[in-house]
Amino acid sequence: MFKKILIANRGEIAVRVMRACKELGIKTVAVYSDADQDSQHKQFADEAIQIESYLHADVLIQAALSSKADAIHPGYGFLSENASFASAVDSAKLTFIGPSADSIRAMGDKAESKILMKKAGVPTVPGYEGLESEDEFRKAAKEIDYPVLIKASAGGGGKGMRIVEEETGLVEAIQGARREALNSFGDEHLLIEKYLADAHHIEFQIFGDTHGHIVHLFERECSVQRRHQKIIEETPSPLLTPEIRTRMGEAAVEAAKAVGYYNAGTVEFIFNPTDSSFYFLEMNTRLQVEHPVTELATGLDLVQWQIRVAAGGHFPYQQDHLSQRGHAIECRIYAEDPANGFLPSTGKLLQFIEPHGPGIRVDSGFRAGDTVTHFYDPMLAKLIVHAENRETAIQKMEAALRDFVVHGVTTNIDFLQDVLSHPDFAEGKVSTRWVEKNMGSGSLFPKDRPQAVGFHTLIAASLADLSTPFGHTAGNRQANTDGRNESDPYNPWKNPGSFRN
Repeated sequence: MFKKILIANRGEIAVRVMRACKELGIKTVAVYSDADQDSQHKQFADEAIQIESYLHADVLIQAALSSKADAIHPGYGFLSENASFASAVDSAKLTFIGPSADSIRAMGDKAESKILMKKAGVPTVPGYEGLESEDEFRKAAKEIDYPVLIKASAGGGGKGMRIVEEETGLVEAIQGARREALNSFGDEHLLIEKYLADAHHIEFQIFGDTHGHIVHLFERECSVQRRHQKIIEETPSPLLTPEIRTRMGEAAVEAAKAVGYYNAGTVEFIFNPTDSSFYFLEMNTRLQVEHPVTELATGLDLVQWQIRVAAGGHFPYQQDHLSQRGHAIECRIYAEDPANGFLPSTGKLLQFIEPHGPGIRVDSGFRAGDTVTHFYDPMLAKLIVHAENRETAIQKMEAALRDFVVHGVTTNIDFLQDVLSHPDFAEGKVSTRWVEKNMGSGSLFPKDRPQAVGFHTLIAASLADLSTPFGHTAGNRQANTDGRNESDPYNPWKNPGSFRN
């Protein structure tokens, strides 16, 4: 096992990895930029090294070497899916806690990954790769029929992506997507696909070790999105039958085997509920933001298993022995204004009071007094709940959101409450464009919505005027999801305290 790990990331995911390391008895090294001088992840680590940017691979590797770390955990975002970084870590005789550079490279280009998936027999969305001229795109769009989706070959996170409803908007979409792709990824190459307007976004968590064993850890429904980015995730999906779940899971494992994958990864699919067809979308060669819902439903600590597998350990669970219990939902708490196009909000967190209780988990990198800047992603925290069924999980999440108090910046908490209380969400009818279609309709986030007041809001109001700093400090916490306490150090269902976050 490693003795010391450098976390090449910041915020809530850095804290999350550090907690896993501490439980395994591993020392941690944080890196931090000027904007993160007072950050929680810096203070939580055993050591901290200042850097200029989280994107400078050579500086991160030098920090790991100078601190005598054995391995680097990239978290997600930044360099987590950068094959050159993974190769450089290996060349420095450090361990990259993730898949091989070859797997990252194979799945990093969406066009090339689609070709690989076709060879592996995994269903792919009708479309074309390797197109250059606008005329080629025009012919391809006519063949697969509108609406079509233009997206960056090397893209992710909704960047370099355009939906085109008819031919008149095609050229503008191509030019805009190319500019954004070049600015975001240094690569302007695009591909074109048939756009499935009312499809659902369903992904499968896969996990493998370096000894050739790979399984899936079931699905996550990720269809509630804004600007092609997820904001609510849950498992199990309310749409999948056992037969479809088995088929999609097997396809996800075949996709991973096609590139010799190991460690944590996610295979994403587009699912059409009208005929139960599904198509490969992309593979994320890293830990996902929404991994906690899988942890709560399966009882497995994915970050600890990432570390064990990277150290050469076997992943001991066979597919037939894996199962899910209950229902888990995650809401991403953003400092943004839904009523103003989801524009980011910045400022000092005058109050930041997290909810707590049985089956409630908060992964956060912020505390009261911290400042939200424009330098990084505006996500403040992830709120995750677990309950015996979906209806109860929704109710638990609504109550937890009412108890999540943030003052000093505008957040999406009210918006999330509106989504969860909407009849379409209750019935599992939320497609990837549902938010876009319903914003401004009056059925989602109306301007005159009544303000829901939770317990913590009432307490805060009784103690201080809400315009003044309250000074409440709250760290990450996770309540035990049930009363089991059987002896198995690797199964949090039987040892719930083993992955308190």
